Amino acid sequence: MDKIVVMDLEVESHIGVADSERASSQRLLVSVELECSLAEAGRTDHEYSTTPYDVVADMIRKAAAERPRKLAETLAADIAKIILHRRMAEAVTVEVKKFSVPRSKYVSVQIRRSQ
Repeated sequence: MDKIVVMDLEVESHIGVADSERASSQRLLVSVELECSLAEAGRTDHEYSTTPYDVVADMIRKAAAERPRKLAETLAADIAKIILHRRMAEAVTVEVKKFSVPRSKYVSVQIRRSQ
């Protein structure tokens, strides 16, 4: 299966188990891999033959900002659900990177969902 990848999209979200952690927005990095056929797009060079990744990026930003969440897993699942609901991919892998563990580069969760 072909893929469209959006890697390390910077978003802001109120996320964290503790109320104090959710009190202010945090910077997260979100990556998505959209599994979909790109054969027609490659053959025709028509933009309507592919998934508009700028639209996907806007959807991710809006999902991250729309409401507070305790878990990065919940945000990842919400993003996957939105992408699949809009039929922008046959399957999607979502990774959310959070910078909350001292002396670590980041912590991430990764999920894969399909139609």
